[in-house]
Amino acid sequence: MRNPRKLTSFALVAMLVAVLGNDIVQRAGADVQPKMREALTGLKGAATALENADHDKGGHRAKALELTRAAIGEVEAGIKFDNKH
Repeated sequence: MRNPRKLTSFALVAMLVAVLGNDIVQRAGADVQPKMREALTGLKGAATALENADHDKGGHRAKALELTRAAIGEVEAGIKFDNKH
């Protein structure tokens, strides 16, 4: 005779795996924010270029670098926020 509890437990585990598996697949296929990541890559490239530029720019290079780093932080925060919501 089969154990009805074992079959019920197996059915519940199978349903749980199906639900969680579906959620994981949906997240994996979700938009990975290609435009935000593209912007982040561009900003990081700009920051590197500004860091390597000659320093004699009347403070404008330093200010541009500061603002670029702030923009990087904002884009990263936006990506993180979107991933949680």
